[in-house]
Amino acid sequence: MKAYIVNEYSEAAKFQQADIAEPTLKPGHVLIQVKATSLNPVDNKMLRADLGINTPTPAVMHMDVSGVVLEVGQGVTKFRKGDKVYGCAGGLMGPDGPIQGALADVMLADADLLAHMPATASFAQAAALPLVTITAWECIYDKANVQEGKHILIHAGTGGVGHMAIQLAKLRGATVSTTVSDDIKAKVATQLGADNIINYKTETVDSYVARLTDGKGFDIVYDTVGDDNIDRSLEAVKVWGEVVAVNPRMQDLKLMHAKSLTLHFVLMLLPLLTGEKRAHHGLLLSEVARFFDQGALKPLIHEVLPFSEVNRAHRILELSDHIGKIVLENR
Repeated sequence: MKAYIVNEYSEAAKFQQADIAEPTLKPGHVLIQVKATSLNPVDNKMLRADLGINTPTPAVMHMDVSGVVLEVGQGVTKFRKGDKVYGCAGGLMGPDGPIQGALADVMLADADLLAHMPATASFAQAAALPLVTITAWECIYDKANVQEGKHILIHAGTGGVGHMAIQLAKLRGATVSTTVSDDIKAKVATQLGADNIINYKTETVDSYVARLTDGKGFDIVYDTVGDDNIDRSLEAVKVWGEVVAVNPRMQDLKLMHAKSLTLHFVLMLLPLLTGEKRAHHGLLLSEVARFFDQGALKPLIHEVLPFSEVNRAHRILELSDHIGKIVLENR
């Protein structure tokens, strides 16, 4: 089958088209005719360096997938040949070894990680959803239990995870404030449902906490940025509040102690890496499909390109001047 592989992980790494063997069906798995995949920052980080979860080279990368079921393995009952499915299902090391990614004609995937695609979604739309939506869901629903009456601050509201988090928080009836970097992103965040916009380049944490919470702080802060942005998140949350974070760089927990805060961390890749709790992802994506078909949840898509332009797609991601997901179709 045709695939796009990498032979090294480095700043100079490039994808190359190659012919490789099709995967062999396993119990509990399905074979998917891949229609589309999308880029996430972790895909690019893995391309540029071995993060310890990379598969050996030559490697077929990319985690998100949408496509059509070709074959169903022993023990799989929720899918049949011909079903349209989507999920975040490969492209890294699993507990039993490498899991091939989606940049190929055919992908072997654990059925527990998959769900039926939204009936009204294109393959490109479905491929844009899994990783970012699962991450947002686990952070603000499973961890922080956002709900009506809560005021949540979502950092980077037009980012991959942030734009899904805004929509999910509004579905629960929460008040949503979000940070953006310019007027174009402010308009997009407002269209997604954000109640309050913060330009983090022109307004300090003290200023927007005073303006939007009477100086008390937010009930919940969702830090989708990571690294040292955790400091701003801890500053913005109220006493006895909650912070949910991905990829933080912790330096000083004194402010957490002073506010008696609850801090949650989420690594949505754990089910792929460990093999545990994979069925939760499939069930979650079934709910996401229902929301999509109701018109309550939509991915932002910056551009849809063919697999053959995967190198250009990664360059677009690295420039960081796009809004929404970059999707690749297997044409």
